[in-house]
Amino acid sequence: MTEATHDTAEPSGPLIHPGTTGWQRTLWIMVGIQFVMTAAMSFLSPIIPLMLPQLGVETIEGVDIWSGLINGSTSFVAAFAAPIWGRIADKHGRKLSLVRSSCAIALFTGLMGLATNVWWFFGARALMGAFAGFSTSAIALVASQVPERRIGYALGWLATGQMVGSLVGPVLGGALADVTGSYRTPFFITAAATFGTLAMVWFLVKESFTPPKASAKDRSFRATMRLLTGSGALMALFFVLLMAQFGVRTVQPVVTVFVQELIGSPPQIATLAGVAFSITGLANLMSSPFLGNRSDIIGYRKVLLICLLGATLTSLPQIWVDDYWVFVAERFAVGLFIGGIVPTANALIGRSVSRENRGTVYGMTASATFLGNSLGPLTGGLLAASLGLRWVFAVTTLLMAVNLAWVWFTVPEYREAPVEG
Repeated sequence: MTEATHDTAEPSGPLIHPGTTGWQRTLWIMVGIQFVMTAAMSFLSPIIPLMLPQLGVETIEGVDIWSGLINGSTSFVAAFAAPIWGRIADKHGRKLSLVRSSCAIALFTGLMGLATNVWWFFGARALMGAFAGFSTSAIALVASQVPERRIGYALGWLATGQMVGSLVGPVLGGALADVTGSYRTPFFITAAATFGTLAMVWFLVKESFTPPKASAKDRSFRATMRLLTGSGALMALFFVLLMAQFGVRTVQPVVTVFVQELIGSPPQIATLAGVAFSITGLANLMSSPFLGNRSDIIGYRKVLLICLLGATLTSLPQIWVDDYWVFVAERFAVGLFIGGIVPTANALIGRSVSRENRGTVYGMTASATFLGNSLGPLTGGLLAASLGLRWVFAVTTLLMAVNLAWVWFTVPEYREAPVEG
């Protein structure tokens, strides 16, 4: 299901005029908003385990279990809620979905800061997932406002804003907790920053949106469901997005322990583990806008296959690595290729469906991302505990290779429909 697309539009065609620079303004505002939102949310990553003893979790084992449950609950619940919010965004506008999501995140983050027991804390975090979908709505809004031939470029930069926020956020959150001497303060700061994001969306983001006709809504929904479940190409891309997150998140729980296995326990072990942990995100940051832009020029499928092949080949040597700095170099190399997978896959998905259905489809594919976020750490921990640390890298490499083969045989290159003269 493709549509004829051009870099200029007639007034009666698409909802915007891509020949103007309005889409660029929208893009850069959304990149900034995505950065602020992601940084605010990732403030809490280093704080949650430290806050649990204040909520009645007294044992180390209990902290480990509750940390995993709390961190995974948001993504797990969001995996089922995202398609619903994506559909609503197509009906009522992506900007309103951004406002709704910001408001919910701010509210439930504030409730987490007020929690007096771990069940209250866990419930607020899980409910946040039920109302999540900020990133999904951001992708859908940008993909529906930019010129068709610039989707890869735009989504690459949007992903960059998210990655920078995820790198900066934990550092700022940890420092804020240390400076204030309170583990609750970062939750209230996050809630305030999220309300600030809501204001930025409301006053700065412009969306040209025309609700679809009532009869078209039902047909679009049914067609979209058939398109996702009946198309080998879209199902393969669904798996691509799942594996992009799964491959990164599976390794994260074992990085520190693996570094300790390589170098022992020197005084600077936390810093060295942090370098190995963050280097993949730094490489993502460097490669994502470049590869997203290249996909617009040389083809989405080609760039996606290059990224999957590169991720497979750079993941493989980690199985046998026995030197810390070689391991860091390999994690950096993996990140360079992983950084191009998500924006390229999202661009290919966006160009495969009409603008008015992109919120629905991105909501469905967002479920793959959320499932990867949720299942990755759980799988990595179980593999490491039952088979050994190096099996985590082996299984990740195997799944990347399977994904590569699936895309090769099922995903065609996007071909622009011919222009009717």
